[in-house]
Amino acid sequence: MSIKIVTDSAADIPPQIAEELGITVVPLYLRFGNKTYRDGVDINQDEFYRKLQTSNIHPTTSQPTPNDFAKVYNELSKSADNIISIHITGKLSGTCNAAVQGKEIAKNPGIINVVDSCSVTMGLGLVALVAARMAAAGENLQTILGEVKNSINSTQLLGIFDTLKYLFLGGRIGRAKALLGTLLNVKPVLTMREGEILPVSQSRTRSRAIDRLFDFAKNAFGVQELAIVHSTTPEEANSLAERMSSFVDTNHIHVSRLGPSLGVHGGPGTLIVALRNRITGMVAGDPGTQTTISNDTSTRKLSLPSIHIPKVNLPHR
Repeated sequence: MSIKIVTDSAADIPPQIAEELGITVVPLYLRFGNKTYRDGVDINQDEFYRKLQTSNIHPTTSQPTPNDFAKVYNELSKSADNIISIHITGKLSGTCNAAVQGKEIAKNPGIINVVDSCSVTMGLGLVALVAARMAAAGENLQTILGEVKNSINSTQLLGIFDTLKYLFLGGRIGRAKALLGTLLNVKPVLTMREGEILPVSQSRTRSRAIDRLFDFAKNAFGVQELAIVHSTTPEEANSLAERMSSFVDTNHIHVSRLGPSLGVHGGPGTLIVALRNRITGMVAGDPGTQTTISNDTSTRKLSLPSIHIPKVNLPHR
């Protein structure tokens, strides 16, 4: 039985790993004014961050179309008995909903299983990696779906923003809050719970914020796999990976690059740690992830409650 794994470019899986594991990545769209790019196809991260910092136009992103997914599913179905399509949380993007619509118009919808990862960037990526390895090992569909569900429940994420500027430019926070954050040099620390981004704390210096990421991973129980995702600071990411190698096998640590779909809002200096551990629950004082696989991928308005930092609202793309 052949099972193919599909995800989207918001997973930020390093291209070489996606290729090695046979993961098909469907690109999200990025728009600078009237010009549209496919994430990772028509524009790479270096070009994106260069344009982000120099362009007078702040970009926007949008999900793949149902036809984009249907084309991928139709092509894969020629050689696959089943397809597992795992995507960015439906509370932040319409991507998973578009995948469901793509399934409905595909030639063989019965073999397609759409999963909401309830996560972003390599939080999503780690789940897709688990599914791809199991598929390559010849595991059956139900076994893989069961382990995907377990992985979603045991995958956690913590990240820092270097600046609030890009949240302001994208209309996510007001000018006054962005200015206040800049004046105070606040580094918000954010996590995810049930597909929503939640503030955890704030740091006054970047070094303290990075130490917070290190402690998050070090204090996690039984880390199976870990990813460090940066937007523009590879030296920091590699240094953090080296520090974390003291308690996680280097073969289970990935360093990845934050793509345009999330980099639009995070901007330069964003640094994220995603990890998959043995159990579901509270980790290092951060909200745990409690999720289930569901075909109900309708998007809802996201409101981020404030915990000693300004409230941030991220509407759907």
